[in-house]
Amino acid sequence: MITDARVLQQEFIPREIQHRDNEVNYLSSILEPITDGQSAEPILLYGPSGTGKTCIAQFILERLRENVVELDSQYVNCWEDYTRFKTLYQLLDGVGKTYDIHRQSTPRDLLVDRLRDYDGPHYVVILDEVDQLQSKDILYDLYRIPNLSIILIANSEEDLFSPLDDRVRSRLQNAHRIHFDQYGDNELASILRDRTQWGLTEGAITENGLYQIADRAAGDARVAIGILRKAAREASQANDDHITSETIVDVVLEAKMEIKQKTLDRLTPDQKTLYSIITDAEEITPPALYDQYQQQVDDPKTERTVRNYLAKLAQYNLIVMDGNTKARVYRAKP
Repeated sequence: MITDARVLQQEFIPREIQHRDNEVNYLSSILEPITDGQSAEPILLYGPSGTGKTCIAQFILERLRENVVELDSQYVNCWEDYTRFKTLYQLLDGVGKTYDIHRQSTPRDLLVDRLRDYDGPHYVVILDEVDQLQSKDILYDLYRIPNLSIILIANSEEDLFSPLDDRVRSRLQNAHRIHFDQYGDNELASILRDRTQWGLTEGAITENGLYQIADRAAGDARVAIGILRKAAREASQANDDHITSETIVDVVLEAKMEIKQKTLDRLTPDQKTLYSIITDAEEITPPALYDQYQQQVDDPKTERTVRNYLAKLAQYNLIVMDGNTKARVYRAKP
C-alpha cells in the first residue's frame, strides 16, 4: 500500500503547495531582490502550528535556489537550538565555518564576528520557532550582517515582539508579516489527496476517508498527515488493500499522542518543569505555579518569560489556560 513513505512524513516538502497561493506569491516577491544579488528585508511568518509556515518557507527557498546559482542557506529550529551559542553555531555550520569552534571555550562574540566576516554567496537563514530563542539580541546582530536575509517563523507575532528590547524591536518592526490561518476541512482533504497520490497505491483511501481524517485533525496539517501515516501503516500490517473508516478511528489517538510526545521532547528544561507542575496539579493558579517553579529550578526565569513559555505550551495544545489574567488557572490538556 505504501509506495513512498517519505511523503507521509511531516518534514516532506511537496512539489506543489496547496491552498497557500497568496502566501507563496507574497513571500516570493519579498525574496525577489536576492535574484539580483541584493538582500531581502526580514520576513515573519506566523500563525498556529500545522498551518504550513515551515513547509512554505523551505519550499520557496528551494525554488529560489533553482534561480540563483550561488546561494547559501540554513534552517535552524530554535526550539532545539535555543541558546545564542547553538544558534550561531548552526548558522556558521551552514557556510562551513565551524572547523575550529569549541562549544566550551569559543567566545560568543567571535561567532558573530566570523558570521559578519563571511564573504561567500548570499546567505538566506530560516529561524523556525524563533520565539523560543533564549536571547533574542541575536536577531539584532543578524539584522546588521550584510549579505544575509532572515525568515522568521513563530506561532504568535505578539509572543515574539513583546519581550524584545527597544533596540531589537526597532530593527524588526518593519519586517514583512505573513499570517497563516488554520486549514479548513476541504483544504486538509486536498493536501492529503496529494500525499496519497504520491505515496500510496491507487484506491488506498476513499474521499470519505480523507474528510474523516481532516475532521479529526481540526485544521492542523501535522495531525492530518500523522493520522494518514498511522492508518496506512496499520492497514499495510493487516494486509488490507485499503484504509477503512474503522482503521482511521483506531489510529487517531495514537497519531495525536505521537505528535504530542515529539513536542514534549522538544521542550526546554524550564518548559518541562512547568509542564510537569501543571500535570501533577488538577489545576493551578499563576502565583502557585511560579512559586513551585522557582523551587524546582536553579536559575528561574522572570515571570514575564514564564508567561511566554506557558503561552507556547498552550499554542501546542499541551495545556489549557482558563480565565482572564487575574483569575487564570492552568490545566494539562488530556
